[in-house]
Parts: sequence; C-alpha cells; structure tokens
Amino acid sequence: MITVNLENKTALVTGASRGLGKAIALKLASCGADIAVNYRSSDEAAETVWREIEKIGRKAMLCKTDVSDSEAVKQMIRSITDEWGGIDILVNNAGIIKDSLILRMSDESWDEVINTNLRSAYLCAKYALRSMISKRWGRIINISSLAGIIGNAGQANYSAAKGGMIALTKSLAREVGPRNITVNAIAPGFIVTDMTMQNLPEESRDTMLARIPLGRFGVADDVAELVAFLASEEAGYITAQVIGIDGGII
Repeated sequence: MITVNLENKTALVTGASRGLGKAIALKLASCGADIAVNYRSSDEAAETVWREIEKIGRKAMLCKTDVSDSEAVKQMIRSITDEWGGIDILVNNAGIIKDSLILRMSDESWDEVINTNLRSAYLCAKYALRSMISKRWGRIINISSLAGIIGNAGQANYSAAKGGMIALTKSLAREVGPRNITVNAIAPGFIVTDMTMQNLPEESRDTMLARIPLGRFGVADDVAELVAFLASEEAGYITAQVIGIDGGII
C-alpha cells in the first residue's frame, strides 16, 4: 500500500466548501498538506471545512474568490504566496451546472458554466505556476468529467467546459513538464454529491445505476484518494493523463 506523504506541501483546492472539493481538501490535509480553501458564496460551509482541517492538525486559509475573475485570482494567489511561500498543489475543482437543451440554453448559462468550470482552471494554473516553476516541483490536478469525454444531452455547456479542461491538461503538461511539474485530469462518472443529485429523478438514477458494472455510484472519497496519489512523489512520472473513475460505466 502506498502511503501518501504531503508534509511541507501547500495546496489550493477550488470549490472546496462542499462536495468533491471538501473531500479533496480534507484528504490532502490528512496526508500532511496545508490547504487554501477556495469558495465563492457559503462562509458557513467554508468555515466548517477550515475547522475540520485544523482538527486534523494542518493549517488552513479561507479564500473567498470568484475564480473566473482574473484580478481576483491573481490577488488570491498572491495572498497564499505571501503567507505560505507558494503553492505546490493546485486542484481545479470549482464547477457548476446549468443544464438545458441547447436550443433553450441562454447565452448567460453558456458563459457562466464555461467561465466557472474552464476559465477558472486556466486562471488558477496561470498564476499558481509561477511558484511551482521557481521550486521546480508542482502538481496540477484538473477535475474534469466523463461528460467531457463522451458528452451528455442537455449539458452542452458543461461537457464543453470539461472537455476543454482535458485539452488544457494535455497542453499544459507539455509546457511545464521540463520544470518537474505534472498536470493530470480526473474524469469522474456519476459521483454522489449535492450538485449531481439535485433535480435528478429516481427513474434516471436507476437507469444510470444499471449501466455501472460495479453496481454502485461513486462517492467523493473515491475521487479524493486518486487526487492524493496524483499529488504525491510516487506519481511523479504520470502526466498529461485523463484518468476515469466511473465504476466501468457502459
């Protein structure tokens, strides 16, 4: 068994106040990393994550920032760097859904999903990379989706954003590999979170479950465990990859 040791590492996890982001932040903290908890709206939820990280015995910093805003991201990265000396691990997890068939989709819904899910990954990577390059070590892990590989009806905006994250991952890995920085994407299938379960009829859940050979939906910890491994020294020769975690969905 590989024991992940992230002692003396700092991690920024976007969208870390709930769901996948929360599970990832807590897992990285349990492996020894200090965590910058990015979130956009719920102070109460973010403070709960902060307290849980401190109970683990690691440092936490709350970063209430709209990660689709260039100046805001630049200031967030500067604050983390001033406090902790840089960022070693970046997990681009922030995401929203605004589902609709494309003929009914508003321009605003398209733009908001692209900005929150894809533009944010570009901005956070752009500014976090400076400290990684100076240290000649870094890990960037982009939380994409199965929808970014195969598409999904009613999710043209979400699928486009997640597909864009995969292309960003592969391009960026080639740019920064010579600096000992790895860039990978995780493409979860159906993972049980508040966001995925909202407004999903029971019939649709049953249909989805029937397509999964392992016979269960994924949980946030399934993804968090993989993130922790990709952030470790042991994953140092893995880059430009898209790793599915979907129970073998057909």
